[in-house]
Amino acid sequence: MSLYKVEICGVNTAKLPLLKNKEKDELFQKILDGDTQAREEYIKGNLRLVLSIIQRFSGNNENVDDLFQIGCIGLMKAIDNFDITQGVKFSTYAVPMIIGEIRRYLRDNNSIRVSRSLRDIAYKAIYAKEAMMKQSDKEPTVQEVADKIGVKCEDVVFAMDAVQSPVSLYEPVYSEAGDTLYIMDQISDKKNKEERWVEEISVKEALKKLSDREYHIVKLRFFEGKTQMEVAKEVNISQAQVSRLEKNALKSMKKYLATDEK
Repeated sequence: MSLYKVEICGVNTAKLPLLKNKEKDELFQKILDGDTQAREEYIKGNLRLVLSIIQRFSGNNENVDDLFQIGCIGLMKAIDNFDITQGVKFSTYAVPMIIGEIRRYLRDNNSIRVSRSLRDIAYKAIYAKEAMMKQSDKEPTVQEVADKIGVKCEDVVFAMDAVQSPVSLYEPVYSEAGDTLYIMDQISDKKNKEERWVEEISVKEALKKLSDREYHIVKLRFFEGKTQMEVAKEVNISQAQVSRLEKNALKSMKKYLATDEK
């Protein structure tokens, strides 16, 4: 834990402020009103979050100062793009944003070099895709993105593939009160629909043993293929709570099925 007691980029990590939820809400409202001082305070109040994230990349032999600076860029982007009307905690939104910024930095500095032209196409495609999703609230096709930035469809595919790095589905992206959320929890499984479950009567019986809330969450997650974030919005609880209830429900079902098989 010595990382929290050293000086990184001229910042004494032992003296970083720790903002309370009420202070964060008040500061963010000021940020929305254009208060630059409030933005600086909010950034400083979230530097501990950046520190906790860069520890995950300690095995990359990268300079800690460099990773910290890149992480801060991701933090600032998260602040500038965060939408308080979505009912999501800032840290939940910021963590993937900071990780993504660090990953882009590591890709650009990887020993396996990708040409500048390919990187330019890839980044233009990424930004165009994000902008189009904000406008239409749906994910554009590769062809639509290609038309938007004025390149061939196959060039977009090739460029995006060139800058990708393998990521484990079991890589943690957020943790709260001991409940860890993984990349696989953020992915919709459109194939995991109800027909797979009704093949076995015993599974239906196991579902009946769940509480109403657990059953509803399992139904949304595995019958309708929704992400934990989508479920959290629908049932009006945090994503961490959804993860906890989902795990408890699956554990109860597994126990029932194991007993039923004996």
